[in-house]
Amino acid sequence: MSENKTLDAKLFDHTILKADATKDKVLKICDEAKKFGFMSVCVNSYYTPLVASELKGSDVKVCTVVGFPLGMMSTESKALETAYAVEAGADEIDMVINVGALKDKNYAEVLADIRAVRTVAKGKTLKVIIETCLLTDEEKVKACELSVEGGADFVKTSTGFSTGGATVEDVKLMRKAVGPDIGVKASGGIRDAKTAKAMVEAGASRLGTSATVEIIGG
Repeated sequence: MSENKTLDAKLFDHTILKADATKDKVLKICDEAKKFGFMSVCVNSYYTPLVASELKGSDVKVCTVVGFPLGMMSTESKALETAYAVEAGADEIDMVINVGALKDKNYAEVLADIRAVRTVAKGKTLKVIIETCLLTDEEKVKACELSVEGGADFVKTSTGFSTGGATVEDVKLMRKAVGPDIGVKASGGIRDAKTAKAMVEAGASRLGTSATVEIIGG
């Protein structure tokens, strides 16, 4: 348990994003988040109203993913989903960048995509998922730079639904790219306290995982 004591519950976004997430499973996640005092519950937009209702009166935030998990829908679609989530009670938005546009070096398109969501999510915490497993180191740095330019509060490693998740090396690279004032969220494959601690030591200021209770509770 000594390892776990170094991990503040407020580091964690308690996450349930799979397609088979039922109402009962989401309610269980909300109960756990309130019990342990996690930073947020992270869900797909369909469940935002339910989670907002369940967390009302607590200090646990509502986090909604946008353009998830591929990021390849239109900017207009992302903006509409963001508007819905904000109206439904989201405090935080985790959006997926257009990875294809980034790899094509269409940086203006990537930036416009981020800025469109930022505009709609005014006053809310915005995390930009860059999907590190699909990018070269050069592309990861560029994605971080565009995220900051677009107004992101955090850059985030992964959706957890692609070919890989967070790595210590990527977190270090992202922290170096964004500097000390922008958050870095590590997500994907964080299943135990040792891995979680390594991500924090590498520079992560937020962790996203569905194994939050196991990590905190031992």
